[in-house]
Amino acid sequence: MRKLLDFLLGKKHWFLFILFEVLSVTLIYRNNSYQRSVILNSSNVVSGYLLSLSGNIQSYFNLREINKNLQEQNGQMELKLLELQEQIESMQADTVTFKGAVADSTTMPFPYRFIVADVVNNSIVHLSNYITINKGKYDGIKPDMGVVSETGVVGIVSNVSEHFSVIIPLLNPKSKISCKVFRSNYFGYLAWDGKDAAYATLEEIPRHSEFQQGDTIVTSGYSAIFPPGLIVGTIEGFSKEHDDNFYALRIKLATSFASLHHVRVITNSLQNEQINIEKEAKKND
Repeated sequence: MRKLLDFLLGKKHWFLFILFEVLSVTLIYRNNSYQRSVILNSSNVVSGYLLSLSGNIQSYFNLREINKNLQEQNGQMELKLLELQEQIESMQADTVTFKGAVADSTTMPFPYRFIVADVVNNSIVHLSNYITINKGKYDGIKPDMGVVSETGVVGIVSNVSEHFSVIIPLLNPKSKISCKVFRSNYFGYLAWDGKDAAYATLEEIPRHSEFQQGDTIVTSGYSAIFPPGLIVGTIEGFSKEHDDNFYALRIKLATSFASLHHVRVITNSLQNEQINIEKEAKKND
């Protein structure tokens, strides 16, 4: 206590100075309208700046949630577009429906849905690259589910724990995804040669198929993993394969794996049924 009193007595001239300053400002504020208005305006400017700063900080911390909501909305819109494309193709194939008949209540619902996830680990410089996301069994993710980004196909889920999943991306020699030239029935398999993270090769495209540089490459839909029509990339060139009956197309990938932060895992409610019936058919071979 004595040390505190000695400190206060030693600094008494500072305390008196502060006290007189406060009294002076108070008297000026009460007795002079002009000074009062200046002080009020200054305080409004300072409080406005502080409120603006506080709002900016709050908005920054809300960006993550806003971005997640946008991801989910974009995913829903993309699924709706795929569903509409599937309906149009079905109508074109069915001349009765195309002429105006309305689909009845027994029409099969669109089986695909999205689960939004964040990338927590990623590699692009190895021969065999992998991606880890922060969603797993607890969120409904299983092996052999397709994964896409905002711009294109990413890969396929390989391993799953309770809260995490590992993806085999297109930048992995184990990845083999069935793709086709947009609005074409000619398909091949996308493979990566381990060289450039921006490019892959679409193999086994028949020589008689029609395509040109700049054409869009999409998923073929010939599996239970990806619906048809998801963007994979664009054609930048081509060459003959060892078998002269086929072309190998050089594809610029739509997904930028070096800046990948968010993905969407595709769930297919009919996946198990399709896989089981295909396995059963192969038993007869």
